[in-house]
Amino acid sequence: MSGFDKVVTSYADAMAGLKDGDTIIAGGFGLCGIPEGLIAEIKRMGTTDLTVVSNNCGVDDFGLGVLLQDKQIKKIIASYVGENALFEKQMLDGELEVELTPQGTLAEKMRAGGAGIPAFYTATGYGTPVAEGKEVKEFDGRPYILEESVTGEFAIVKAWKADRYGNLVFRHTAMNFNPMAATAGKITVAEVEEIVEPGELEPSQIHTPGIYVNRVIKGTFEKRIERVTTRKA
Repeated sequence: MSGFDKVVTSYADAMAGLKDGDTIIAGGFGLCGIPEGLIAEIKRMGTTDLTVVSNNCGVDDFGLGVLLQDKQIKKIIASYVGENALFEKQMLDGELEVELTPQGTLAEKMRAGGAGIPAFYTATGYGTPVAEGKEVKEFDGRPYILEESVTGEFAIVKAWKADRYGNLVFRHTAMNFNPMAATAGKITVAEVEEIVEPGELEPSQIHTPGIYVNRVIKGTFEKRIERVTTRKA
């Protein structure tokens, strides 16, 4: 296989180089489309003082929430944190720094960071605590606030399929945040359900080109559901 082959066979190799104090951009939405095995590896490594950028922080015992158990996360930039009691406790106790960010703004922070755009103006959050301390500018008579983009030492994402060159295809809810997160890491690691040979993916169906991806690992996924609701028989 050529030097373009990005497949690794162990989670230790997948997350090699992660160190204390790093920033991690994590894809997924709730417990949907999250890189479960990569998160478990970060927990096993015991890396601390992490800044995590993600839509939310999982639940107490699954997803990014497991990194709270040993207080591995120092700061989180997130949109929704309402399903995690441990998160709430650490935040209220002053053990966890939290920067709440509107969902669309967070997605654009990742996308802009990956595109090399350091900041952008958005109307979202103007007139609320989100805008405190931020520059305001008017466009066509409407006020906008300046938001800085985000990048990280690592981005961890979950995809449906990848080829050995790192081209990724996402599926269903994994399209939330994963494509943007994949562009925002200096090292991007993709955990996938299936790895195929180069040329097997239809080029027009590729969501993230392999140029953004450094490592690919095949995982197995529990795909837990946060709240199971079924119809009465």
